[in-house]
Order: sequence, then structure tokens, then C-alpha cells
Amino acid sequence: MSNIDKQAVTAKTKELASFMVERFSMNPVSCKLLNEAWEKEFPDEVAIAERMLALLDELEHYKSREERVTKLVLDNSTSWDALYKKLEAAEKRIAEQREYYEGVIADGSKRIAELEHSETQLINERDSAESALADMYQAATGERPEWSNMFGFADAVDVVEERLATLEANQSQTTPTGIQLITEAIGAHGYIVGCLLQGRPDLALEESRKWVSAFGQAAEIVSAQDADDIKVKGE
Repeated sequence: MSNIDKQAVTAKTKELASFMVERFSMNPVSCKLLNEAWEKEFPDEVAIAERMLALLDELEHYKSREERVTKLVLDNSTSWDALYKKLEAAEKRIAEQREYYEGVIADGSKRIAELEHSETQLINERDSAESALADMYQAATGERPEWSNMFGFADAVDVVEERLATLEANQSQTTPTGIQLITEAIGAHGYIVGCLLQGRPDLALEESRKWVSAFGQAAEIVSAQDADDIKVKGE
């Protein structure tokens, strides 16, 4: 901008300032007349002034809006901080619960495995007891037992005990060897039954297999004696 332009703007500014002073010092009627004269005399300046006022109003509006947005951002920031802390606390609780339930599941799996092992062990023990008792029954009667709802372990034990009682009753008519076999068979029976009652079918099975032959020999002795008795009575 040249010096001439600057001087012209300065002169125009002073002139505008003078008119503004007069405008605010006059009554309403004078102000109206002055405004009309101003608009006629300085249309460009009036347009610029109106534009400046509009810009100031718009600036004030955006400033107020900026303040509201800033406040909203700050409020949201505080809210997000609180939400983030709640989220962290929730994640921590979830992790703790997951760890707890994983431990419960692990303990449960271990317990299930133990129960399955115990069940398998019980089945094996039952099979061993059944085998031992079947061996005793066969040694005493010469036949394998036929297990059913009507004939169980207790029934087989009763049959074996009756057979041993018969052997014991006939000891007076038996040779010394036969008496020894019968005595050993009776002792084996008592030991085997005791093992079964104490939950040791493994020992019962081992003992029954050991004395199966003794039971068989004792049964043969009784059978031979029965045959001799029948023969004597027939004569």
C-alpha cells in the first residue's frame, strides 16, 4: 500500500470516527437521519460495517459452540476414563473367575479319573472274588457255579460251608492223609472267606488257587467214603 492510500484510509477513518461520535450523541431522530445520510454518502463502508458485525456475531456463535464442544469433550474424557477403569476391573474379575473355574474343572477331572480308576479296581476285585469263590465252589462240588439273581456269592459260600461241614463230620472215618487234607481245606476256606470280607479279593484268589487241589482231593475222599458206605450197606 502506498503512502497516498494510507493517507486516504486514515482520513476516511477519522471522518468515520467523527460521524460515530455525532451519531451516539444525537437523539433517535437525528440518528436515523444520520444513518440514512451515512448510507448514501458511504455505501461501501456501511456494507463493510454490516459484514463485520455479522462476522462478529458468527465468531461469537462459533466461540460459544467451541466452548460447548470443549466441555463435552472434557466430560466425555472423564467418562471414558471411568469406563476404562470399570472395564479393567471387569477384565480382572473375569480372569480371576476363569482361573477359579479352570481349577475347579481340573480338580473335577482329577476326581473323575480317580473314580473311574476306583470303579475299574472294584470291577477287577469283584471279578477276582467271583473267580476265587467259583474255584472253591468247584473244588467242593465238582461243578462251576452258575451266577444269577437267584444264586449269588452268599449262596455259593453256604454250599461250600455245608460241604466242608460234611467233610469235617466224616473225619472219624477218614485216613490220616484225608484228615490232613480236610483240615487244610477247612483252614483255606476260612482264610479265603476272611480275605473276601476284608475287601482283599486278590489274596482270596491267590489262596483259592493254591488250595483248589486240596478241596478236590478232599471231595474225592468223601466221594470214595460214600461209595464204600453204600457198598457195605449193600452187603
